[in-house]
Amino acid sequence: MSVKISAKEVAKLRKMTGSGMMDCKKALVEAEGDFDKAVEILRKKGQKLSAKRADRETNEGAAIALVNADKTKGVVLNLSCETDFVAMTDSFVKMAKEFAQMALDNFPATKEELLALKMDNGLTIGEKITEQIGVIGEKLDIPSYERLEAPMVVSYIHAGNKIGVLLGLSKNDDAFEEAGRSVAMQVAAMNPIAVNKDAVDASVVEKEIEIGKEIARNEGKPDNLVEKIALGKLNKFFAENTLLGQKFVKNPKETVQGYLNSVEKGLTATDFKRVAVGG
Repeated sequence: MSVKISAKEVAKLRKMTGSGMMDCKKALVEAEGDFDKAVEILRKKGQKLSAKRADRETNEGAAIALVNADKTKGVVLNLSCETDFVAMTDSFVKMAKEFAQMALDNFPATKEELLALKMDNGLTIGEKITEQIGVIGEKLDIPSYERLEAPMVVSYIHAGNKIGVLLGLSKNDDAFEEAGRSVAMQVAAMNPIAVNKDAVDASVVEKEIEIGKEIARNEGKPDNLVEKIALGKLNKFFAENTLLGQKFVKNPKETVQGYLNSVEKGLTATDFKRVAVGG
């Protein structure tokens, strides 16, 4: 004997899960009107679809960066999907912002800890993502999550949620907000590998020195000059690839550090985090 399901019950389940009307009706019929069982049915549908789409690429999505009220902590993450069509929907961006806000409120150290956070409906973020795979019909993931603490943290979101940036500054003052945003824009545009030369990984430094030596030798430079030439090339590498050493995009006549000094003597960037969709 089939259970009659009202439109009101279907609408209630849809509101709870975000699933389509027909999927909700089918789940309620299968569950014989039991809401908890219907939710479980829809969740299992998401798990099945998640397994089927596990090898799909998720090169679209939304990058969200948020900072707390006193501007001392920030988080940035990327909720990814398969198509730009899904990435641009209000519901998808809203979900990404909800996850980012939970990250900011709880400040988990790792992506695994983030996915384990419990939402108001009792699901973890990881379970919610699986559920939404069944709703949306695409593979979803959080491929990147970063957090940052500093005396002052500024956030910036670039190009329609395609890049999210957190920038740490050495001093906290509302007067530095605009400068911080400008430097965060630099991070988004120029993608530096580190905040300064001291923060560059030692293996990268060694590799660049070897490359510099190899170039010098190939150019026929004498052995006693090879080391000096390699170190010169390394300094050029630092200037082009570290944030504070880069030429400031808004005024190439000065470096980023020079710009920050012009805003406030001694002001500098302590660190940054950059998350890009598809990156």
